[in-house]
Amino acid sequence: MVPAPRSAPGAARPSGTWRNWGGNITARPAREESPASVDELAGVLRRAAEQGLTVKPAGTGHSFTAISATDGVLVRPQLLTGIRHIDREAMTITVEAGTPLKRLNAALAREGLSLTNMGDIMEQTVAGAVSTGTHGTGRDSGSIAAQMAGFELITADGTLLRCTPEENADVFAAGRIGLGALGVLTALTFRVEPVFLLTAREEPMPLDRVLAEYEQLVTENEHFEFYWFPHTESTNTKRNNRSQGPARPVKKLSGWFEDEFLSNGLFQVVNSLGRAVPATIPAVARVSSRALSARTYTDIPYKVYTSPRRVRFVEMEYAVPRAEVPAVLRELKAMIERSRLRVSFPVEVRSAPADDLALSTASGRDSGYIAVHMYRGTPYREYFTAAEKIFTAHAGRPHWGKVHTRDAAYLSDAYPRFAEFTAVRDRLDPDRLFANPYLRRVLGD
Repeated sequence: MVPAPRSAPGAARPSGTWRNWGGNITARPAREESPASVDELAGVLRRAAEQGLTVKPAGTGHSFTAISATDGVLVRPQLLTGIRHIDREAMTITVEAGTPLKRLNAALAREGLSLTNMGDIMEQTVAGAVSTGTHGTGRDSGSIAAQMAGFELITADGTLLRCTPEENADVFAAGRIGLGALGVLTALTFRVEPVFLLTAREEPMPLDRVLAEYEQLVTENEHFEFYWFPHTESTNTKRNNRSQGPARPVKKLSGWFEDEFLSNGLFQVVNSLGRAVPATIPAVARVSSRALSARTYTDIPYKVYTSPRRVRFVEMEYAVPRAEVPAVLRELKAMIERSRLRVSFPVEVRSAPADDLALSTASGRDSGYIAVHMYRGTPYREYFTAAEKIFTAHAGRPHWGKVHTRDAAYLSDAYPRFAEFTAVRDRLDPDRLFANPYLRRVLGD
């Protein structure tokens, strides 16, 4: 058992309204707690249980589902941050659960180390990223959670569990993508490797060509993704492959123009216009799809994998069998064309290899990810409902942190190891200290 805290919690206060980054989820917790140590966190859980309150940790709010929403105790991990240990012999790094990914990436770079793969934003906490299955794109390398070598969490009864393939192996097998349902993560250990260089090749390409050559593009590149602009026949593709160098980063001026002015500043204006006057969207989309030019650059991984995302949106993403990606995209395109929908955000397509994580969207199968977005404040349900119908017709698995309507009945069929996860949950949290309406929907009571 974790000993009782020797001092008062780091911070506790009545809570107002909590909102996620996308603005589509709100909650009113009974109070917020910001523990400064594992001992204090154990005390927070004990008091909540005594008061009959549930507990949910919330990082930066980058999930578009209500996975962190609670009317009980909201745990904010901003004081549980930092690097605990770097083991160069084992090539692992252990970090506190509230550490932002951007801080982890910067720390690794200073040490000449890197994660093998990562997503395209790095604002999330490490615990939030792994708990929801955050991923990038990769032929051979999977999600951030798939790179974990171990983790620690405090369970409902106050026990601190250290979980690795050798210690509490069943919890490790089930809990690398734990949805916050098994306990509160306190530390995570990731496998790392010596820092390397990636050459990124970005270029426009017609949609028909991308879909015809999709399997070839995925298998010939370590990391391939593309963005399709609805109401057009255009995509922007990105291929990232390891390079011997030398490093040739994006030039400061051109990087500002492409990544800040076009992809954020002008894109914000375009989406605001589209929200106010939807009829302008198809014409603007045709211009936008031609705005980004081809470019090639070489840099350390996190500077290639990640991009600033300042234009806020709401997102749905599904994983489908990789071989079905072209068919799904064609169906999605046909649906948009025969509807009255006006979609100002591009559709993002990525991939991941099969892995062995119980609740990974790539569990047991090579997967393609298709993400649809709508600008924050724009009605999205009609678009997402129609897209979800297509995704589920292809055995799609929804991203745990992005908008979807699936429930435990659907998900238990979609995930071969679903019952393995729920059995661990029943053992570690029988009284559902960590439950909320979202988890009751996707995992059952």
